[in-house]
Amino acid sequence: MVITRWDPFRELSTLQNRVNSLFQDYGRPSQDELTASGSFVPAVDVYEDEHKVTLKLEVPGVKQDDLDVQVENNTLTIRGERKLEKEEKEENFQRIERRYGSFSRSFTLPNTIDTDSVNANYENGVLKVELAKREEAKPKQIKVGIGAKKAIEGVKAEGKSAA
Repeated sequence: MVITRWDPFRELSTLQNRVNSLFQDYGRPSQDELTASGSFVPAVDVYEDEHKVTLKLEVPGVKQDDLDVQVENNTLTIRGERKLEKEEKEENFQRIERRYGSFSRSFTLPNTIDTDSVNANYENGVLKVELAKREEAKPKQIKVGIGAKKAIEGVKAEGKSAA
């Protein structure tokens, strides 16, 4: 007979892991639900440098004519639609895993963006939107001078005699 030491904390840890696994995906739709709903939301990368903010949206299979980019009241809105081209059927079996349909993404722009200077380019399934920054928002380099001191001349005070 083997004697094992009872550790109540080990059992508590096991219970906690089981409860966590129950609620881990609570509220998130499963892969089957996303496929069935057909919702299409393109992935977006946003990055910024000192001159502009750039957004890259993955929209493969979307025609350039089906994309709409608008800026209004410091909000960038990108709309589009990926249409189902044709259905392929084999032996009464049909499966569509890619998502189709309309999408809309909105982004609130900071006040540093010049909304009159927006460029959009679509290439290889990626929509690239460049938003230039205002001149006053760009960092400025200030040169610091060295060694050129300006002499300050003093004024003699009236009514005082030099000793």
